[in-house]
Formats: sequence, structure tokens, C-alpha cells
Amino acid sequence: MMEAGKGLRGLTTEELKKLLGHIYRKELLCPFTIENLTRVGFQHRHDQLMGALRNLDETAVQAVLVCVIAERPKNTIADDDGFLF
Repeated sequence: MMEAGKGLRGLTTEELKKLLGHIYRKELLCPFTIENLTRVGFQHRHDQLMGALRNLDETAVQAVLVCVIAERPKNTIADDDGFLF
């Protein structure tokens, strides 16, 4: 889990919104499992998502994702370390 230490910085805002939509539509159950993430196409983000959101229930995951999305500046891009500029 090399990417787990970076939290959710490696995910784009669009990916976070898509993930939140899957949760709202009950297509992705919480707490996350590898199988559930794969079902909605997020297997490539498994390390980051499990590292940051493992064992959180639906309400907690929604709260984290909403906060992360809200805190991201608009029209920014992340560098290789996940920092926005």
C-alpha cells in the first residue's frame, strides 16, 4: 500500500464525485471492500481508498468525500505528490 499514505490527494475531483455518486445511489456499499470497488470501476484506486476510508460507514465516507471535494480549489491541477497548484 505505497499510495495509502497520501490519503485522497491522488484522486481527481471528478473521481471523488463519481465515487460519491455511487454511494448515494447505493451502488457502492460501505465499508469498502476490494470487490465492491472493482464493481464500480475503482480497482485502480484501491490502495488510496482503502488506506483513507477503510472501515468507515456510509455516513462517514460521505462526510469525508463531501469535505474533500468542497476544500479543493476549482481549476487546479495536482503535482506528482498530490499537492494542488
